[in-house]
Amino acid sequence: MKVAFLDTVHAVLEEGLIELGHHCVDFTRTSKEEIIATINEFEGIVVRSRFPIDQDFLTHCTSLKFIARSGAGMENIDIDFCENRNIQLFNAPEGNRNAVAEHALGMLLSLFNKLNTADAEVRLGKWDREGNRGIELDGKKVGLIGFGNNGSAFAKKLLGFEVEINAYDKYKKGFGSDQVDEVGFESLKACDVISLHIPQNDETKWMIDAEFIAQMEHPFYLINLSRGKIVKTKDLLDGLNSGKVLGACLDVLEYEKASFEDMFKDGVNPDFKELIASNKVLLSPHVGGWTHESYYKLSLVLLEKIKEAFHS
Repeated sequence: MKVAFLDTVHAVLEEGLIELGHHCVDFTRTSKEEIIATINEFEGIVVRSRFPIDQDFLTHCTSLKFIARSGAGMENIDIDFCENRNIQLFNAPEGNRNAVAEHALGMLLSLFNKLNTADAEVRLGKWDREGNRGIELDGKKVGLIGFGNNGSAFAKKLLGFEVEINAYDKYKKGFGSDQVDEVGFESLKACDVISLHIPQNDETKWMIDAEFIAQMEHPFYLINLSRGKIVKTKDLLDGLNSGKVLGACLDVLEYEKASFEDMFKDGVNPDFKELIASNKVLLSPHVGGWTHESYYKLSLVLLEKIKEAFHS
């Protein structure tokens, strides 16, 4: 098969596909218009998030058999169109689940212990021990929304702490254990920390809004390393200002573009400016699953899935 690489991924995927007899073409520096002119010749596409693989683009992909997405989320691809055309979709949440879990834990511990503000103040000659007094994770009740690859990996990292882990997953049952309590959605209201590990779709968009925040039994912390539009930023800010939300760790934001690098192209949203000014918020640029190790593992997982689908 001819496989078009629209985004840069680890070379292990291309090397493996060539070894299997496929012909790989580098389109990472080719314009979308030029790609469309020849994409009908290709049976496979490898993407990250360069541009949406929507119906308009897919109508030109008349020979397409598969799309391999180096990452977990598939919201950038028209899944329904692909299913109707029998185009197989591969993603690789197994490849970056450990990276996401470590990043989530790192952000939470940093927020709890005010490491970012403490570091900045010491560098400026300010020695404020009381103002940077932290809180401990031990004894907290942590609620996970979603218990797939990322949610279960985060739960594994939390097992080193004396925490109560409550996990809810609408589409997965029977995963509870001695360490993880499988709970209903309503039970999450009693948690001290809510961590999101779900895809973005019509069901999950704006899940964390004013209503969700109001229903929590007591002030809580929020972690979002899934997708930005699952959290309504304005409502989160209202929660932070009222004290109902004690703090937030955000690796993703609702303002992200299809291509993450265009985040600031059209200026900064006023709500985002308020997030930046808040010492209750810890931000990172959608890198939770983007480590040196996961870069390799993502491609390796895709290679194995393509092998299984076409060479078994």
